[in-house]
Amino acid sequence: MNWQTIALIAYTIILILVMLRILYETLSPTKTMAYLLLVFFVPVAGILFYLAFGVNYWKKKLYNKKMTQDELLLASVKSGIQQYNDSMLKKIDVEQGSLGELATMLIRDLQTPLTRHNKVKLLVNGEEKFPELLADIAAAKDHIHMEYYIFEQDEIGSEVIELLIKKSLEGVKVKFIYDDFGSPTIKKKLEKRMRAAGVEVHPFHKVLFYLLANRLNYRNHRKIVVIDGNIGYVGGINVSDKYYNNGKQKMFWRDTHLKIVGTGVYYLQYLFITDWNFCCPNSLEPSSVHFGKVDASAKPNYVQVVGSGPDSVQPSILFSILQAIFLAREEILITTPYFIPGESVVNALRIAALSGLKVKLLVPGRSDSKLVNYAAQAYYHYLLQAGVEIYLYQKGFVHAKTLVADGKLSIVGTANMDIRSFELNFELFIVEGVETWIDGAKYEGNYYEGSKHGKGKFSWADGATFEGDFKNNNIEGVGKSCR
Repeated sequence: MNWQTIALIAYTIILILVMLRILYETLSPTKTMAYLLLVFFVPVAGILFYLAFGVNYWKKKLYNKKMTQDELLLASVKSGIQQYNDSMLKKIDVEQGSLGELATMLIRDLQTPLTRHNKVKLLVNGEEKFPELLADIAAAKDHIHMEYYIFEQDEIGSEVIELLIKKSLEGVKVKFIYDDFGSPTIKKKLEKRMRAAGVEVHPFHKVLFYLLANRLNYRNHRKIVVIDGNIGYVGGINVSDKYYNNGKQKMFWRDTHLKIVGTGVYYLQYLFITDWNFCCPNSLEPSSVHFGKVDASAKPNYVQVVGSGPDSVQPSILFSILQAIFLAREEILITTPYFIPGESVVNALRIAALSGLKVKLLVPGRSDSKLVNYAAQAYYHYLLQAGVEIYLYQKGFVHAKTLVADGKLSIVGTANMDIRSFELNFELFIVEGVETWIDGAKYEGNYYEGSKHGKGKFSWADGATFEGDFKNNNIEGVGKSCR
């Protein structure tokens, strides 16, 4: 047997082993087929390409370690923080319907508790979020934990930073994480000034060379604020003047954020601590002060926090969206700025529409990325053909990331409907369900800038209804009333 025969046998064995690894490790059928064709038809070079770029050794090493640390931290919180355990519903009632099934999935996947006794406030655009946030920061007594993908040192950013410095000097413990790629305006000079005032500030994944694709991919897209362990903020609004529609901006920016007061903040706090311990050399040990007391008499608003990223076993945010679509019985309303969701979500929406559900998708008419808008339009034909209604937002740019199913389940968060949010970025959203509407009432119809506006139907708790025109949250003009 000559050396050429030995080399051929050796190469064939290596090729088979690589192909088996591709089949075992690559979940996407499209990627699997592409890698298999590459290594088979491009000898040697195809295998080298796959081993160099198809297997992310850096990600595996880094995030396997983070997953282990996060699991230990959660176990520590469960065993040592009584109020965290008290916040978890021990039984998912069947009366919660679709929320119960989705909640069960998330508990089994992420161990994220379904909580109740939450006050949830919807904040539309920066002009509603920032005054509320600044007031809560100013009233903080013990700690402020803040984490943002984009934090710009402009007018609103500078106001927030000055207030954080002021609170730190007053003795409030302030911790601040910013994404190093998303927040390039935060310079060493500013960091030095904040640290001198006692603010602990750290970048998430310091980017040393912007051509290193791995670190550019795995970004922290979350927007988290936790104040005194019982007030939380999460949603699509970063800290930047462009989110504040005060007439100075070139484009109107429509976005959605949530303020949560209650036990739903606890898992939000846990996620912040896991991110802090990942990027900061000085670990934060959770204690009871980080999980503040809440008002047990609050309305029974169910809240469940979902965090997902490259450190997740499953693409939990993708699974949650799919489950919410599958469990809907009447209506699905989706708003997203970037719609490149992949085959699974598109097919789920098509199936829902073909099954008779009302499926409405709101996407930008004007976008901050023309390329993404063009890519999204490739899906529209198939959705429209199935009966999905697609609306193009015209007033400006819609940046909100929301899903509402049957008027009972809502999802608000940081994740876009694209592969980057599903698989590459650290993302976050809130699943909210309400046992009843605050007074038992329900509205179905058109909205404009967060207010009931246009045609709609309002049902009161006593059974009375009005169907007709609304303007700025009020009944307007002629309609039909029934009792």
